[in-house]
Amino acid sequence: MTVNLPREQETQLKELAVQTGRQTDELISEAVDKLLAWNAWFRRQVQIGIDQIARGEYLDEEEMDARVRGMLRS
Repeated sequence: MTVNLPREQETQLKELAVQTGRQTDELISEAVDKLLAWNAWFRRQVQIGIDQIARGEYLDEEEMDARVRGMLRS
């Protein structure tokens, strides 16, 4: 696989590799791992919200407004 980075990012990546004593492809692989893990986490969180709504576990607008007003008074 080939990844085309803007020149500035490539320079920064090479500098980071030198500073950390790691290879650039190792750093890129780590970054992709983190992105994929975050994406999986985000999808799980969205599904949790969808499931809660399906079960009727949510606040309507009036309830939310009341909570926010209460938080702002504190």
